[in-house]
Amino acid sequence: MAYFLAIIGGGPAGYTAAEQASKAGKDVVLFEQNALGGTCLNVGCIPTKSLLYGAKQYYNATHAQRYGVTAENVSYDFSAMQRRKTIVVRKLVAGIRQRLQNEHCTIVSGAATVVSRTDTSVTIQCSGQTYEAENLLICTGSSSFIPPIPGIQDNPAVWDSTVALDSKELPASVIIIGGGVIGMEFATLYNALGIPVTIIEALPRILATLDECISDYLTPVYTKRGVDIRTSTKVTAVEDNTVILDSGEQLQADKILVCVGRRANIQGLEALTDLEYNRGAIVVDDFMRTNLKNIYAAGDVTGKIMLAHVASRQAEVAVGRMLKQIPVQRIAYNAIPSVVYTYPEVASVGISEGALEGCEAHTLPMTYSGRFVAENEGETGLCKLVVNTKSQAIMGVHLVGNPSSEFIAAASFAVRMGYTLPEFRQVVFPHPTVAEILRETVNEIQ
Repeated sequence: MAYFLAIIGGGPAGYTAAEQASKAGKDVVLFEQNALGGTCLNVGCIPTKSLLYGAKQYYNATHAQRYGVTAENVSYDFSAMQRRKTIVVRKLVAGIRQRLQNEHCTIVSGAATVVSRTDTSVTIQCSGQTYEAENLLICTGSSSFIPPIPGIQDNPAVWDSTVALDSKELPASVIIIGGGVIGMEFATLYNALGIPVTIIEALPRILATLDECISDYLTPVYTKRGVDIRTSTKVTAVEDNTVILDSGEQLQADKILVCVGRRANIQGLEALTDLEYNRGAIVVDDFMRTNLKNIYAAGDVTGKIMLAHVASRQAEVAVGRMLKQIPVQRIAYNAIPSVVYTYPEVASVGISEGALEGCEAHTLPMTYSGRFVAENEGETGLCKLVVNTKSQAIMGVHLVGNPSSEFIAAASFAVRMGYTLPEFRQVVFPHPTVAEILRETVNEIQ
């Protein structure tokens, strides 16, 4: 049969698009060579957060005396954490499969390859079968990038994030190459469980893509916890489990974890010879259309913002465009929230301080929130707002403190809708909540 839409990749972009198009009454076929849910659900967001939550429980138990609680002989079982992680992932994968089956979406297991294309049809082969569709949505995701450092390839002491998450045993010590989001989350996991951690970051600070206030806050926190953070430092070579730095210094660890970014997966698309790429990622317009009629792309393969919620939103926009839905939707990339699950959590949306002329920053400690003080002994946290001095519109919000991830959406809404300070002051926040820090910071601005 001829399908309305063929989707290659069953991650957040792929399964979101499949469900949306199927609900609209369209025939959809979805190809996935591994497991539904993609990187995020199977070897990324969910397993990482599952392990981090277990580590956080252990960390809180060993520091419970701050809250008047005595916990003796506290220990953890990493294999039990891994078993729970696996159960969580399987449950969520099964849920996605059931949702797609409920919408009568055809799911095909295997690596899909585009065979040919015209302006009205795309032909795909998978597992020995041939499929045709009017439209193709490419959601092939990304893979961990391993830099061309001498001695790093095929080295049993070197892990990427996927191998680290699958390991049944903790390393005795670890050197993490890359102090970005992935590197810092693994540093949080291992440090909380008592594993010696060294972070090597080539840029001048950790989490360099986020506002500088975040790295300024977290660096001394993690240093105090015993994490050795080396910024403005490059790895020139790796020999077995030894890392050689550009200074000539040599560091050793049981495992070397590489967390320096990801690259788009474009295998199986070779027949699309005219497909436009930029730096290895597929070029798309505001509606996720490529330069080829009836070919769309969404998620990490576009090389835009490699986050699961961005992929899902891109998929919604792509399917909406295929269905010619009115009004035509676009993605507000200026209002995409991001979260780093360090301890304390980090959350951010919009521009950073200094990114745009005519804006000024206002910062307040999270201790202006009563609930934050009650639940975060010894922490100060911070909330920074970046405001347009002329229009008084909120352009960016940056948070450090638990649980920032749970209320950054309120800040995202304000940035997305262009709320001004007077408008935001009219929003009523429940008391006591940590989210009140947003309103407290707004009220402090004259």
